[in-house]
Amino acid sequence: MTPRSDTSTAWRELFTTTYPTLAGWVRRLVDDDETAREIAAEAFTRLMAHWSVPDDPHAYLYRIATNLVNDHWRRTRREQKALRSIAAGTRHDPAASADRAVRLRELLEPLPPHQRTAVVLHYLAGLPIRDVAAAVGRSEGTVKSDLYQARLRLRASETNDD
Repeated sequence: MTPRSDTSTAWRELFTTTYPTLAGWVRRLVDDDETAREIAAEAFTRLMAHWSVPDDPHAYLYRIATNLVNDHWRRTRREQKALRSIAAGTRHDPAASADRAVRLRELLEPLPPHQRTAVVLHYLAGLPIRDVAAAVGRSEGTVKSDLYQARLRLRASETNDD
């Protein structure tokens, strides 16, 4: 056997023996099978990019997975907060329902692209109006108008859903 095939075999064995346990561990943290599988696979991808030979990289593998889980949690919190803010028309409204986060994509899809982009950049990415304006090549006033119109549409769609 060549050194390359030995390395390939070692990676395959590491993946086969470790992936199910890692994915199960991540699953308990994120409470979603698909997300857990994606995170576990991404952890292996990053590990393989960093290590040339898998000499007991378990700690590093779990550290990568932990960082990816933390990223997932931050993104989920940001989406929930943004959706509450969008529905309330403010940047910080804790009274809005958290279950709306599940409907985020469904709510944003009907918006015209310029409004959807402004909402995503401002509320999800947390960019200030001037940065959104620079990113989309529109004036600050136009971005404010886009956000206002998007909030009106979102409120109207919530009223129609009730």
